[in-house]
Amino acid sequence: MTPNLRTGLKRDRVRDFLLDLVSDKKPGEAIPSERDLCAELGVSRPTLRAAIDDLVRSGLLVREHGRGTFTGPHRITQALSATTRNSFYVPPAEGFWLSQVLEFGPMPAGARLARRLQLSPADPVLRVVRLRVVDDEPMAIERIHLPHALVTDLAPADMESGSFYHLLRARFAVDVRTAVQTIEPTVTDETESDLLHVPLHAPALLIERTTRDATGRIVEFTRSIYRGDRYRITSELHFDADSG
Repeated sequence: MTPNLRTGLKRDRVRDFLLDLVSDKKPGEAIPSERDLCAELGVSRPTLRAAIDDLVRSGLLVREHGRGTFTGPHRITQALSATTRNSFYVPPAEGFWLSQVLEFGPMPAGARLARRLQLSPADPVLRVVRLRVVDDEPMAIERIHLPHALVTDLAPADMESGSFYHLLRARFAVDVRTAVQTIEPTVTDETESDLLHVPLHAPALLIERTTRDATGRIVEFTRSIYRGDRYRITSELHFDADSG
């Protein structure tokens, strides 16, 4: 085994130990000193610091000069739970959510959005950009696109609080039923960093969702950026008896 591989495996072991340590502590709670951790784990200080640096970059740990290292703030959790073999329901995410509407107005669909929403390129699309705030802290930027003909009376104030899908059902008779959602890692650009109060190129989650109503019609395409240091998604999985 090469020295570099041995060092990498040691750091992975230390990182796993630190992850367990963080999970047992409350937000803002101090972790043991580097000297104590090195002695407990039997590793060098550079190996320990490299593992701590990884968790600091991900937001799980926070260094405070002259005070020590502490667990990061509480992460907002969004659960996805299986209802049947091929479907999921989405319970409400933790916390009290509000929105600040940054953009609101119709525009031509154009070629790209027309394909996404199964419209003609000349058809109007309502574009809504909103900053999602949970418990007074910016958490996400949502860029929502809707066929304008479905929501002609929608106003910016409608997008500031409450369940958007409930609003679609109650006021516009749009019965949202299914969605295809993708999640991938990304980093924030300058505008996103300013809005989310994170450093430039901070880790983030890019979430794209295409939503259909009960008839199978596409009623929404949304692209969102969520803070990687404060937001996580958990899934409940059900397996068949013969699953591998």
